[in-house]
Amino acid sequence: MQDIQQILDSLPVSYRGPGGAIAVLKDGRLAGQQVWGFADLEKRIAMTDQTLVPICSITKQMVCAVLKDLERHPTALMANGASLAQAYSAALKDLLPAEIGPGSEVTLQHLCDNQTGIRDYWAMTLLWGGHPEGRFSLDEDAPQALQHLQSLHFEPGSQYAYANTNFHILARAIEQVSGRSISELLTERVFEPAGMATAQFCEKTDQHVGPCVGYEGSAEQGYIPARNQVEWSGDAGVVASLQDMIAYESWLQRQWDDPASIYRTLAEQPHFADGALAHYGNGLAHVEIAGFKAIGHSGALRGFRLQRLHVPSDKLSVIVMLNHEADPAAAAEFVLRNALDLREPVASSVEADPAWFGDYLDPVSQLAIRIAPAGTGEISLSYAGYPETLHLVVAGRARSREMEAAISGDDLWLRRIEDNREIRAIRLHTSNAPTPTASLQGNFHCVELGSTFHAFGLGNHCYAAFDGFLGKGPAVQLQQLAPEVWLLKCPRGMDAPAPGDWTLVVDRDAAGRTTGFTLGCWLARGLKYQRIDADH
Repeated sequence: MQDIQQILDSLPVSYRGPGGAIAVLKDGRLAGQQVWGFADLEKRIAMTDQTLVPICSITKQMVCAVLKDLERHPTALMANGASLAQAYSAALKDLLPAEIGPGSEVTLQHLCDNQTGIRDYWAMTLLWGGHPEGRFSLDEDAPQALQHLQSLHFEPGSQYAYANTNFHILARAIEQVSGRSISELLTERVFEPAGMATAQFCEKTDQHVGPCVGYEGSAEQGYIPARNQVEWSGDAGVVASLQDMIAYESWLQRQWDDPASIYRTLAEQPHFADGALAHYGNGLAHVEIAGFKAIGHSGALRGFRLQRLHVPSDKLSVIVMLNHEADPAAAAEFVLRNALDLREPVASSVEADPAWFGDYLDPVSQLAIRIAPAGTGEISLSYAGYPETLHLVVAGRARSREMEAAISGDDLWLRRIEDNREIRAIRLHTSNAPTPTASLQGNFHCVELGSTFHAFGLGNHCYAAFDGFLGKGPAVQLQQLAPEVWLLKCPRGMDAPAPGDWTLVVDRDAAGRTTGFTLGCWLARGLKYQRIDADH
């Protein structure tokens, strides 16, 4: 172990503003912490280790802990044994649309492991006419969102895809079966046992306990308060201070030392239906950092970024809490590497084969893949909504922690380790033939989603907007990659991070007229839209 406090003292320089808090625990005890900047820039309120911050998706593992604790210590209203399983099965039947309920075999464990194939409802708020700063109600909007999820984008248990919807459904099922609110259960079975003295559950993002403000922007552009009005439950909702999170990590370390504990049960690495090892389960991501196995999770809401990591072999934990949109995972890994005196990976000197660079289409998911140069010995690949850096092994092969890639002519081969998918994508070639100028003009409808798409403009100067049960959404830009393939931009969304670029693949009839298209992003794939105006 290096000097922890010296390592932490260097963090505010790299993650300066507006504010942040970080702590390191060794053997379940605080080894050092650093807090800097402001919780509220306008009011000059300093960030402290008692400032409450929404921990966002870190909530997921706490909900899974409640589920497991209820199995061991049911409430008075809960059944036992086989009848308890039947109660959960009935709850899922009530919550899932009838179209995907029968035969789909979505289980509680699929929900906990993000293996259901259910699409992410926050991503699809764009398609329902949502605005980034708009309101999303648990009572009115969430039930409609669930009823519009009438198909899956893969067979349950076969793959991994992050979906906040899974944990929303999980929390609702827990409440229905236990007869208690998720807020009460978290307080009773997580906050109080862990000694999280000020932690609380707050499902309404516009009613978070102050004074902490989340900020969008950068030092160059300036920081602007992020306005959030969504309501969530199960997928997020816990608000906690750094002191609360220190208590939580200490509690988890004590549980780790007991092989029969709930945390040890939650941290068992799951598998897919084909037997392959999965890297996400029970709200916990399993990663490897320089040979050390770590368990953790990130959290994000517009204006907030968080990360917790636990290295069980060394009884070392790191918590990062930022009220701005810097990378908390990079900060946590920096601390771990320095605390454990690990060397940074040696940069590859291999030059990328120019054949890498360009745009591709995965014909199965119908999603575009974009590859661009990065640093020396690296390429940048965008597929799952954000750019991923791969390190070159040789000129035509590259890998990262989550992915392996190879290029051969116009064929791109990907192995997405976390997702349990192998992909053969085909290069997109721009055509010299004139593209029909009105190819996307007009109106299209997705029956499953109850979503209407409007396209405006000509050629490559196109915009689109969506109408749905959330209203009439803002216009967004379209970019043409090939005659039949477009990107639809989504840089900001109700949740964070936003889903990024959506891929739109055009369908035409024998006369070359656009009859519809398939739309998707990594969080929500394979959505079919059909033209509803007859004059195109």
